[in-house]
Amino acid sequence: MRAFDLVTARDSRHAVALLAEHGASARILAGGTDLLVELKSASHTPQVIVDISRAEDMKSIAITDEGLSIGALVTHTEIMRSPLICGMFPALADAAHTIGAVQTRNLGTLGGNLVTGVPSMDSGPTLIALEALVTVAATTGRRQIPLVEFFVGPRKTILKPDELLVEIVIPKRNLGKPAHFLKSGLRKGQALALVNAAASLWVDWDKHVFVAPRIALGAVAPTVIRILQAEAYLEGRSITPAAMTEAGRIAVSEAKPISDFRASAGYRRDLIAVLTRRALENAYAQAQAKRNQET
Repeated sequence: MRAFDLVTARDSRHAVALLAEHGASARILAGGTDLLVELKSASHTPQVIVDISRAEDMKSIAITDEGLSIGALVTHTEIMRSPLICGMFPALADAAHTIGAVQTRNLGTLGGNLVTGVPSMDSGPTLIALEALVTVAATTGRRQIPLVEFFVGPRKTILKPDELLVEIVIPKRNLGKPAHFLKSGLRKGQALALVNAAASLWVDWDKHVFVAPRIALGAVAPTVIRILQAEAYLEGRSITPAAMTEAGRIAVSEAKPISDFRASAGYRRDLIAVLTRRALENAYAQAQAKRNQET
């Protein structure tokens, strides 16, 4: 590992100023679970590392006028332990629980997991199924985009060298929306996903049909993707086991899994169909349980 300068940001505004000053020669350090491994093996070492781990304005979990706001520096362990998240979106806590080991979850941050842009990330599918937005800061101000548009390729995002991911927001219209996350790996813990899937939905109980179904998959394309054709098929359709199975079949046709040393494309296609169906079934079961509690 070559020498580099380390500067500590006081808050997100200071971090953005430092990024603007140093440009492409700088890298961000949050939890460090990905960056430190990268620094040990990479042929190119950044000249400056901007440590944002002390930026308290990016560490909150709160309900705002926009919805549920999760700071980019919130750790996976904090997500798992948050009464707000566990009560409103247990799928987010389930996804956080599958990320690495205890040490990784204690240090690793939600923002860091997203910025790495790995297609098999565990945090992405549930957030995308809940139509999450990300807030990106620069010296010129802040902008907000759908998380699904944040990723542009394997380990590539829309972030420019002088921009910083500061917040993830689940829109107010989706607060409490039933959702479920599933992951298939080669072992129970500390495994990269062969396929991961998330689904969210509302139910029109008078007609017993799907309302705003959303499905997202990871590890089946260059980025985490939304399964738009399956969503369109389910919208307004009667909730039946056959409909959920068909959505799984449609999801297979929308994904582009590859064969690698961990699994074949054919096996991944089978997983896509099964996990999509099960994620929908479990999200619906959660909706039923919630309705029973309220009546």
